[in-house]
Formats: sequence, structure tokens, C-alpha cells
Amino acid sequence: MAARKRASTNSSSSTQTTKPPKTQEAESPISAPKSGLILKLALFFSVPYFYLVLSHYKIEPELRNSILINAGLSLAAFFVTVKMIPVASRYVLRRNLFGYDINKKGTPQGTLKVPESLGIVVGVVFLVFSILFQYFNFTADSNWLVEYNAALASICFMVLLGFVDDVLDVPWRVKLILPSIAALPLLMAYAGHTTIIIPKPLVPYVGLEVWDLGWMYKLYMGLLAVFCTNSINIHAGLNGLEVGQTVVISCAILIHNIMQIGASADSEYKKAHAFSIYLAQPLLATSLALFSYNWYPSSAFVGDTYTYFAGMTMAVVGILGHFSETLLIFFIPQVLNFLLSLPQLSGIIPCPRHRLPRFDPDTGLLTGTNDGTLVNLFLRQFGRMTEKRLCVYLLVFQALACGFCFLLRYFLAGWYK
Repeated sequence: MAARKRASTNSSSSTQTTKPPKTQEAESPISAPKSGLILKLALFFSVPYFYLVLSHYKIEPELRNSILINAGLSLAAFFVTVKMIPVASRYVLRRNLFGYDINKKGTPQGTLKVPESLGIVVGVVFLVFSILFQYFNFTADSNWLVEYNAALASICFMVLLGFVDDVLDVPWRVKLILPSIAALPLLMAYAGHTTIIIPKPLVPYVGLEVWDLGWMYKLYMGLLAVFCTNSINIHAGLNGLEVGQTVVISCAILIHNIMQIGASADSEYKKAHAFSIYLAQPLLATSLALFSYNWYPSSAFVGDTYTYFAGMTMAVVGILGHFSETLLIFFIPQVLNFLLSLPQLSGIIPCPRHRLPRFDPDTGLLTGTNDGTLVNLFLRQFGRMTEKRLCVYLLVFQALACGFCFLLRYFLAGWYK
């Protein structure tokens, strides 16, 4: 099997791999994880997060203990993932699942074989430790156990379909259907409410304060899963961008959930947000482990397996935590990228096989093209820059979008809903 391009003619920029000339091909062992970077990121987030959990909010001891046990298992999942990625990389290289970095074409790094589809490691470790967590938190008659297992089934299904996509390179239009299939276990097992609260300014016009959507709510859940999964997949093309945006959004999700638990007196409402934390913490931990290999210069490519897994997990977290509106605001960069991509994805404007910037091997800088992606838009607006700097800009923009969501919720509290 040759070096793989993972998108068809109507594809997005969700890959960084192409096949260079067969001369000067180099086999590259996976490099050591970037431990210093991960330690800084972990401290930057964990200090304020655990301050909220342990000190700022008065959380019931039982609920706090469950969150801390889950955090401990997530930490273990981080170390297991760090150890397993080099092992898995050797196996995928043997099966010729590797790629070449387009954004380094023409340089020695552009000739290195980079192992593909290592998101499978993150997905498997996440599932194993999430299943183990049931032993510590759920009883056999727990009302949340059915939905928890349904959520894990959907995530597992998405990991499988993502890996199938990595191996078979399915057409882009088929990729839109895959999350719908993977979401079926969750949709069928969902027993929560199907109502939405009408914003207060609209109540006089609608005549209702609460509207029961019935089957339309489940349709909305399925569409949300499709959007989250594919939006992560198409906002890509740089070392560390796919995993980095997941890390930023996961941090925002965790802080949001803790704030909601601390501010509420409703036990069921607290359990819904705790449920979200139980999935978001291992997602963050395993993603940080992958980030240590995928950050620039990347020695491991995540594959569609990871982007599908991350998108489905965050969709499940938002659906079962009942904060899908907030989740969509966290996804503002992905929404913008989707809107920019829509003319090309729909065939109105010709769509090249890869919608990546142009790389100049002499200067090491990227130049934006006219393709409709946020990556190219940033380059057109801010000028040529290195891949690493561009990725930092995009991740800062992601963090600002999450911060804007918290400000928006603060100013609209009590007026909007």
C-alpha cells in the first residue's frame, strides 16, 4: 500500500499526507514525546480546574470523589497512551499505513515516513478506562448506566468506522453518513427529555416557555453528532491542529461542567454535568498524550480515526450533559471553517484534492491559497508564517471562542433563559 491521501476529489484539508518521489525516502522511528510542552499545558489547566473542584465550589463529597477517581483513571490513561503510541506506530508502519508531510515537502523532513491512524490508540485506551470507571461509580440499577454504555457504544462504533475510513479511504460523501450510523446506539437508548426552553424574549411570540420537540429532538441529536465529527475532520492540515482544538474544547467543557455543578441545586442536573465530566476527562488526558507526538514537528499522524472519535465524544458529552447550545459556541471556529468550506464541499466551486497552503521549502513559510478554509483565511489575513506559528494562532483563536462563550453566558444569564 502506497503513502495515502485520505480525501477524494471533493475532500477537505483533513490530511497532511502525500506521496513524494521514491528517491530519498527515509524510514523514521517515532520521536520522543514532547513532555515539557505537555507538562506546561497540564499545569496551566489543572491548577484552576482542581481549584474549582476542591475549593471554590461546595460539591457533594460523593460527587467530588467520583470526579477525582475519574481524574485518576484519566491520568493512568495518559501514561498508557504515551507508552502505546510508539508500539502501535511500528505495527502500522509494517502494514504501510504511513504518510508524508505535505507542509514539509522539499525538505528532509518531508521524506520521512510518518505513521498514520494512531488515533486508534487513543480511542481504544479511552474506551478501556471509561469502561473500568463503571466499577467505581455505577451500580447495576443506575439510571445513568444505560446511557453511559450507549454513549461508549457510539464512540466505539465511531472509532471502528474511522479506522475503516483510514484503511479504505472512503469517499467524502460517505463520510457524512458514518457519524449518523455511529450515533444510533445513543439515539435508541436515550431516555432523557426531548424539550427545549424557549428564550425569554421569544416567549410572547411563541406562546410557550417549554417546547417538547419529540422525535425532532433526536433528529437534532443525530445532526449534532454529524456536525461535530466532520467539523473536527475538515478543520485540519497542520501538525497538532486536530488534537490541539480537541484539547482546548475539552478544557472548556470541563470548566463549564464544574461551574454548572457548583451553581445548581438540582441533583439530576448535577448528575448530567458529572456524566459529561466522566467522558471529557479521559478524552483530554488521552488527547494530550497524542498531542505530545503530533505537535510540530509531528512524528505521528492522527488519522480520521481520531477526528471521528474526538468529534463523536464531544457530541455525546454535549447531548447527555444537556448543553448542546454552549457546545456549538465552543465550536465557533469549526462553524466558520464549515461555512467557508461549504461552496467547495457542495461542488459550487471546484475543490482540489488537498486544500492546504503552499509551502516554500527555501523559507519554511506557508502561503495561503484561495481555498475556503480557516487555515488559508488566517494566512491571507495575517501573511505568510511558519506552520507552528499558524497552528498557535488557530488554537489561540479556539481558546478565545471558548472564552467568548463563557462571557456570553455570564451576560445573558437570567435574561435569555
